[in-house]
Amino acid sequence: MTKDFIASAISKGFWHQSTDDNGIKKLLQKKTSGYIGFDCTSDSLHVGSLLPIMLLRLFQKCGHKPIVLVGGGTTLIGDPSGKDETRRILQHQDIEKNKESLKKIFKKFLSFNSSEENCAEIIDNLEWLNKLNVIQFLRDVGSKFSVNKMLALESIKQRLIREQHLSFLEFNYSIMQAYDFLVLNERYNCMIQFGGSDQWGNIVSGIDLVKKIKNKQLFGLTSPLITTSSGSKMGKTAKGAVWLTEEKFSVSDFWQYWRNTADDDVIKFLNLFTEIDSDEIKKFSNYKGEDLNKLKILLANEVTSLCHGKEKSNIAEAEAKSILSMQTVDSDIIETCKQKIALKKSLLDKGISIKNILVDLNLCESNAQAKRLIDQGAVKINKDIVNEKDFLITKDNFLENPDKENGFYLIVFVGKKKYGLVELIA
Repeated sequence: MTKDFIASAISKGFWHQSTDDNGIKKLLQKKTSGYIGFDCTSDSLHVGSLLPIMLLRLFQKCGHKPIVLVGGGTTLIGDPSGKDETRRILQHQDIEKNKESLKKIFKKFLSFNSSEENCAEIIDNLEWLNKLNVIQFLRDVGSKFSVNKMLALESIKQRLIREQHLSFLEFNYSIMQAYDFLVLNERYNCMIQFGGSDQWGNIVSGIDLVKKIKNKQLFGLTSPLITTSSGSKMGKTAKGAVWLTEEKFSVSDFWQYWRNTADDDVIKFLNLFTEIDSDEIKKFSNYKGEDLNKLKILLANEVTSLCHGKEKSNIAEAEAKSILSMQTVDSDIIETCKQKIALKKSLLDKGISIKNILVDLNLCESNAQAKRLIDQGAVKINKDIVNEKDFLITKDNFLENPDKENGFYLIVFVGKKKYGLVELIA
């Protein structure tokens, strides 16, 4: 059990920093409980949260008990970590709605089967934070914190250096998170907290608090904050964040996001976001060209299957293959394609600008960017490269849908991987 989790976490790239390597190895010689906290600031999570979820999934598969702590209470305060300004304060009813939506995501990745000894649990810290007595809390818990140390926390220090507003509410966030660890240990014998590297200071604060109050040693383990090979934060597209729910980000776009992974990121992402054995992934390290493209499809299929189910992943793959090959684009694909807009025939009497179509399909962010893409020869309509920046799309550019009477469509490509479909309607 110990070897499985620790060896896998290290080989797959989850292990960034721990409070006590040897202590954790000893702790994990028997079944234990560990947790990660997720605040309820939205009704979905984005791919930046996928790494900690995959870590909890691995933890459970190695026989341990994962605890998902949803921050019904801490969301009322707002975590300043990684933020340049104060988070918008949400109302209780919004937080409750978000919490219920997040639970559906966690249930896709973790087993909550109560018949299993290490079944996952979802716990809301509002359960105890909402009942705190201010005077007692300040005496019993607040007295254990040094303001000097709190000012040295990275999340606090950066705000102060940049002279950006930091509310007293946010300043107390690390105390609340530390208190969470104390309560989870008392009630659920939770011994280890996981988190991103930006949570290191908060995790250590919790460990110190338990040490001072209970004279008990707890542990912390952080994962790296993932960036792409270009140095940018992963999980952003022209459309915005890559969400884990199809209501906010379609399955086909989600599949395409992973299919479009940069060459230098494929191996890393296969390790972090799939359950393919790391020894097997090592065999792929020298893949190039077409073999590397097949790996990207493997990555897209594996991650999409985990998040949305195998059936929807297969549909997204079939759509992409059909459209990118410009073969067998049938009415089903035209109907289900998410990257699609509809145009009325009357709009084509005078033609419509390809630049506008590129923006409407979210294939670029502005007309200026559209012009640059056309100058670079990166834009195609069906199989034809567009060379004119002021090119107007007309009825002649549309292909006939063989499966639908009076049905017409065209496909706009940007590069070899991005595409959108335009359907002609009456």
